[in-house]
Parts: sequence; structure tokens; C-alpha cells
Amino acid sequence: MTTTSLRNTAPSHRRGVFFGYIWSVIGLALVTVGVTLFTTPPVWIPELAQVPAAMWLLAAMAVLVEWRPLLPPGSRFSPAAMISLGFIMALLLGWGYLPALVVQTVVAALIFHRLGATAWRIAFNAAQFALALTASHLVLLAFGGAAGALLHSGTGLLALLLAGTAWFLVSHLLVCTAWSLRFSVSWLRMTVQSLGYEAVVHFAQLALAPILAVAAGVNAWLVLLSAVPIYAVYRMARLSSEHERMALSDSLTGLPNRKGFRAVVEDNLSRTAESGGRMAVLICDLDRFAAVNNSLGHAVGDRLLRELARRFQVCGDRPHQLVARIGGDEFGFLLAEYIDESEVVAFAERIQAALAEPVWLDEISVDVSGAIGMACYPQDGRDFDTLFRHADVAMYEAKSRGSGLARYAPEYDHHSPQRLALLGDLRRALEAPDLPGVELYYQPQIELSSGEVVGVEALLRYRHPTQGSVDPAELIALAEHSAVMRTLTYRVIDEAVSQLASWRRAGLRLRASVNVSVRDLHAQDFCDYLVTRLREHRVPPASLRLEITESALMADPRRVVATLKRLEELGVGLSLDDFGTGFSSMQHLRRLQVTEVKIDKSFVLGMRDDADAVAIVRSIIELGRALGLQVVAEGVEDERTWRQLRHLNCDMAQGWFHAKPMPAGQLAGWLHRYRPPVLPHAVPEGATVPAESV
Repeated sequence: MTTTSLRNTAPSHRRGVFFGYIWSVIGLALVTVGVTLFTTPPVWIPELAQVPAAMWLLAAMAVLVEWRPLLPPGSRFSPAAMISLGFIMALLLGWGYLPALVVQTVVAALIFHRLGATAWRIAFNAAQFALALTASHLVLLAFGGAAGALLHSGTGLLALLLAGTAWFLVSHLLVCTAWSLRFSVSWLRMTVQSLGYEAVVHFAQLALAPILAVAAGVNAWLVLLSAVPIYAVYRMARLSSEHERMALSDSLTGLPNRKGFRAVVEDNLSRTAESGGRMAVLICDLDRFAAVNNSLGHAVGDRLLRELARRFQVCGDRPHQLVARIGGDEFGFLLAEYIDESEVVAFAERIQAALAEPVWLDEISVDVSGAIGMACYPQDGRDFDTLFRHADVAMYEAKSRGSGLARYAPEYDHHSPQRLALLGDLRRALEAPDLPGVELYYQPQIELSSGEVVGVEALLRYRHPTQGSVDPAELIALAEHSAVMRTLTYRVIDEAVSQLASWRRAGLRLRASVNVSVRDLHAQDFCDYLVTRLREHRVPPASLRLEITESALMADPRRVVATLKRLEELGVGLSLDDFGTGFSSMQHLRRLQVTEVKIDKSFVLGMRDDADAVAIVRSIIELGRALGLQVVAEGVEDERTWRQLRHLNCDMAQGWFHAKPMPAGQLAGWLHRYRPPVLPHAVPEGATVPAESV
């Protein structure tokens, strides 16, 4: 399926060659027709008053059957769809070249005008059919001159067969050459691809021509009688075409549906692959559309969709663009033959602008927004399924970020084949403790008032057998969307508690912080599992601290209250990680059993040269002390920052200034070598920090 606007355009990179061919065909047709009329004596040129009724009838029926051209969905127009071809060839057989040429030219102009073709395209197709008819006429002349006499001669069948073949081959080759130039695809592939189907249908129509010609010669009314089965076939074909078109269209908006959108994209993909061009698939999902249906009713929701479809069609009414409704509140867009990816972004921004305008429904202004995902060929996929899925992934990324627009990137895809394979390898490594790969590293946490090591944070490390070290953030993002997260958390807790027991036997009294997800806290058996592990290794609950990100906890605090209360009763502390980067609620922070907050390292790293970062860190420390919480600063990488934090009365710090994360086997040696930094005099609570200190 190709949109009308696309068929009416010339290729941007070979425009001169394309139009050179178009005008050459038109010029050749004018010359050929003129020479044929001049050199070939006509069979018969009567006065209008002497034109037989049968001839008028054949001409009228040829025009009438093309009043509504039969265009099968999903394909370009071809001679195989010309129901009038049998009538035109009957005119050629019965009354000669000129009447057939006139009627065929009128029919061609009518067909392509009703299809919305441009003037140059109408002229080209009329020339294409004129050259085909001329070739057919010359073949008939070669077999005896008078066309009508062939109906009663012994060579008539062969002559008709060769004449029909000439018409079909000339027409087919001319249009295939134009399409090959238009879409930069192989001429041979374009010619052979539809040869079989079009040849069968074409010769089936040509077989009607001698029947119509004989009927017209006997009695004009027999033409009407013979046209009845032709009309029945036409109606059946049209009904079949309408049913297929309905199957490819959305009944509410009139846009292509998902099946129709797929057909368009796949058709363009085949040509783009041949030409080496680019194309993009975009998906737009409306926000809060269900709320419109629930509050205003489905009838209003349908009107909203129709209005948005109208706006999107305005955005996509240019050549190489298409709009489709692919789901309840999802729209798909195709942008073909673009030059630069900035065109894709500009197209998406036009869609966003169409959404930004309020929609008035029954004097109610409805504000609509949506998220748009983009996937580009060939970088993001080479087939419809891959491009569509990647555009969908990008759309959900745009929705989660609140940006409204996102281009696909592999890191957004939690379910790509590579990531699924990585997830499977991780699962196997977790289920088999004897397999190498999963390991915990420990980073010391230093008490700023004394310089002593009071605890460690357990950090996950995974070395894949072939990919090497995997980024922990990527690994957690991958695992937290699957059941592997539970296995991973329990494995980390097992190793951390076991290591705490080992250190205690060696005389080291340390506290370990372990990262958990909010899904872990939702699990009913989480606390039971934790208690079992602590009792099994005889580790005091106070030696374990669970870390959870602020944004995850604040997203659904009510569901984890019961778990947090039980953890408090057990004596296991809760640490709020990345504090200051989410949307904290003081009410939730007061109600939840939080033991400490960890200042995000983005603020701590900025303390060296950003007064605003210093102010934020100071505020978090003061808030923590006011609520009776311990405050830990992450990302301490130099002495200046360490001194600033101590002057601000921060409780603990961790970072590369003291030590990088290290395996458990190296920690004992590091502790043996560690010497607390030389401590300046602490600043009393409430005192002013000297400017030169911060």
C-alpha cells in the first residue's frame, strides 16, 4: 500500500532522471500515436450521427465501470484492475484504433483523476496505455489489416493472444520502469514481482473482448446482456475490495488500523531496503484517556479520538507520511524517505503541538497529552516487528521520564534478546552458588566525628563469562522487572549476613548495608527469610541495615508500612538511599521507620565548587538531625569535601577518599593498614562554619 501523496511525488535524489523518463514516455506516445494515425488507414471514421448504438454502448460502459475505480487495498493501481479493458479491446476489434484510443484516454484520465493523481501522473498513465494500445493495434494489423475480420479467420485466436500480450507487456514494463526509478529498486525485481498475478487477471479480461465484439456486431442489446456477468464480477470484486479495505481501516477514525499500518510499513520497508534510504516508525500513546471515558462517557471519548485523528492527518498530509490508529488510544506514524534524523524529531514535535491544543467537546475544554516513541530504519530495526516494538519501548521510556518524546536506545529495552540472555545467565549464576560471576564488594563507611570504620555497604558485582564486568546499575534495572530480583536480593542477603558472621568471629564488629528493592518489601515472607538468615548465622539484627531508594519508597509507602514496622521491631535499620533526588514527603518520612538517610553523591561531588550544593547538603544534615536520623554522605572523593562534611556535622561518609569498594578478602588487610585522618576540631552544633572551610 502506498499513499496517494507518495505516488504523486518524485524521488528527491534522482528527480531529474525520473521526470526525464516521464516526459520521454509522454513525448514518445504523442509521436507514436500521430505516426500511427497518419500512416495507418482507419477501419472506419463515421459521422457522429452514423455511429452505431453498439459502439456508443461499449464506450459508455467502459466509462461507467471506471466511474468508481477498482483499487485493491495494499497495492498500486495496475492494468489488472481496469474492468474497462475488455470493452476497449472490443472497440479495437470492431471499429478500429481511433475509437478505442479516444475511449481509453478518457477512461485513463477519469481513473487517475478520481484517485487524486497529479496532472503529470495522469498524462504519463494515459501515454502508457496509448503506447500499449498502439502495440496491440500493430500486432492485429500484422495479421490481416482489418481487425474485425480476424474474428472470423483461422489465425484470429493467435492474433488476439499476441495483441493482448503486446498490450500487457508494454504497459507493465513502462510502469515498472517508472516505479523502479521512483523508489530506487531493482527494475528486474519490480518487473517480475507482480508479473504472474497481473498477467492472469489481464488475460482473463482480454478474453471477454471478442465476446463483446461479436455481440455488438449481432445486436446492441446483446452487449448489455453480456455485460451482466461482467458487472456481477465487478460488484463481487468491489465488495471484496471494500471488505479488505474495512479490515485494514479503523471504523471510528477512518485511518488505517494496525493491520493496515503494518502493510504500509512493510511495503515501504521493501523499497527502502532496495534504495538504501531511511524511514521511521513513531507511536503515540495518549495520557489519561481512560479518565475521559469514565468521566465524560465513551461517546465523548470517541469524538476526542476523531478530532485527534483529524489533527494528526494534518500533521501527516505531506508526501512520505502516514497516520494510523493502532489501538484504543494509540496512534502510529510513518515517516519515509527522510534525509536527516532532525526531520523525525520535527515530525514528532508537530504531533506534540497538535496534542497541545485543547479540544472543545460540548463546551468542555479537554487537555490532552501523550508520549511519543521513535524507531528509525535501519539503525533500530530492519523489519516491522522490530521497529514497532522498539518504538513502543521508546514510547514507554518517554512516558516514564515525563519528557513526552524519546528515540529508541538499547538501554531502554528491558526485554531485548541480548538483555534476556543476560538475565538468563544471571539467573543461572544465582541459582548455582558454586558458579563464579556473582560477588559482593564492600565499601567502608567512616564515622566523621572519630574517623573510625563503623560499617560497610555491600555492592553487587557480576562478571559475565563472555561479556566481562556488567554495570551494576544496568544489572539492577534489568533484574527488577523480573522474578530474578527476588533471587538476587536473597543471594546478596545470604552472602552479606554470612560475611558479617565471619568478621564477628575474627573480632570485627561492623555493620553492613544491603540494597533491596521495594518489591522485596512487598513480599510477605521477606521478614521471615531475613530472621531465618540472621538466626542461622547468629548475627544481631542491628548489624544489618537495608537500603532502598527514596523514589521507590515514596512511590507506594502504604504497602510497605507493615514490613517496615516489623523490621523496626526486629532491630534491622532502614536507610533511605539517594536522598534529595526524589519527591520526598515529610509526612511519609516521619511515619516510616527510617533509621538513616544517605545524601546522593551528585550533591556531595558538587560541594567543591557549588555553593548551592553546600546549602542543599547542609539542609539535609539539619533535617536528619532534627528527625533523629543518621546522615551518610556518599561520593566523598577528596579531603576538602571530607572536611566540609565534618564541619557541617554529618555523621558518616563513604567514598574513594577513604577506600574503593573491595572484595571481602581484602577488607581485613585494608582495616589493618587504615589510619583515621587527622581530625580538625569539630564545630559545635549551631556554630557558624568559617567561609574558608567550605
